[in-house]
Amino acid sequence: MRWVSLRGDCIEGRVPWGYRRPMTDAETLRSALLGWYDANARDLPWRQAPTPYNVLLSEMMLQQTRVDTALPYFHRFLDRWPTLADLAGATEEQVVEQWAGLGYYRRARFLHRAAVAASDLGGLPNTVDELRKLPGIGPYTAGAIGSIAFGLVTPLVDGNVERVLSRVDDRGADPRSKDGRRELWGRATELVDPERPGDSNQALMELGALVCKPRNPNCPSCPWETLCTGQYRATELPKKAPRKKPVPIREVAAIVRGPGGWLLGRRPTGGMLAGLWEPLRVTPHDGEGTLPAAERALLEGAGLRGHANAIVGSIVHVFSHRRLTLDLVAVEATGAPTAGTYADARWTSPEDVALSSLAKKAITAADVPQTVLSFAADSDGH
Repeated sequence: MRWVSLRGDCIEGRVPWGYRRPMTDAETLRSALLGWYDANARDLPWRQAPTPYNVLLSEMMLQQTRVDTALPYFHRFLDRWPTLADLAGATEEQVVEQWAGLGYYRRARFLHRAAVAASDLGGLPNTVDELRKLPGIGPYTAGAIGSIAFGLVTPLVDGNVERVLSRVDDRGADPRSKDGRRELWGRATELVDPERPGDSNQALMELGALVCKPRNPNCPSCPWETLCTGQYRATELPKKAPRKKPVPIREVAAIVRGPGGWLLGRRPTGGMLAGLWEPLRVTPHDGEGTLPAAERALLEGAGLRGHANAIVGSIVHVFSHRRLTLDLVAVEATGAPTAGTYADARWTSPEDVALSSLAKKAITAADVPQTVLSFAADSDGH
């Protein structure tokens, strides 16, 4: 018979392969989790002042972003827009510009739209159903705002919670499948403490962030160490079907510099990277060479004719479903740019506009000696 080690079991630490210990009851798990949270929770500003606006702001920023990365943005947003009404009064472009560098810019646009919609209502609604009606607010964010800011007894499931609950109950279902989602949300509902719903949900997320990590879970430090039925194969859980490989695509960017700075374009509203600035880029036509494509990027994007000199670099940038190879071409040009395929185009410094992470990579890679990029704008830099 094949045996497997199972910590916390009474059969000398080893049980037959395939054995499944019963799931721990919710009350026991809640008690252990909240005790651990009270002793180990990080001191974060949105926990010090869990107002509806603070929770909305933090939760939108923390989606697919580490706490340490989001913290300075949280403070900068509050300094500039201290209230929900202040944020609603900003333009989407201003919000996206303030968000620059945090990535996943769709979140910034949804944050602004949610603020506008909620401000029209007099503030963020205090029910999950009404929160779900706001732009960009799904079941997770509604659960976070509802439980943390309003004390609603409602669950939430994010990536950390998926992992923690899959492991503690030794779940084999893919959390992205219909059955997997239903099971996880059901279990999360059981674990919400009716007296401390916000703390219960934050404790689950905190456990996943600090202890029950994807690759190196610190099981000896876990409050559920003796209660976890999937501990013996923690790094294998949760079970997820492999994602499709990103589709490879290729584009060409025109790198143009002069006394007025870099020639950059602001992407139009709507679509990926909307409202952010970047070197002008296009997808080459079939049979079109890299240098002619760069000249076309300049003409279509800024209404200027130029001469492409050389390829000065190439970068790779992975979006969620696409893998972009961007060839960087030094192009000589002068004149006053006009809006074309871009919402705006100008000679400017990269420090003065909101750049996407793709643009930052391109500019860094193309920042070669001026002998290669020896171009001139007209006298006033426009």
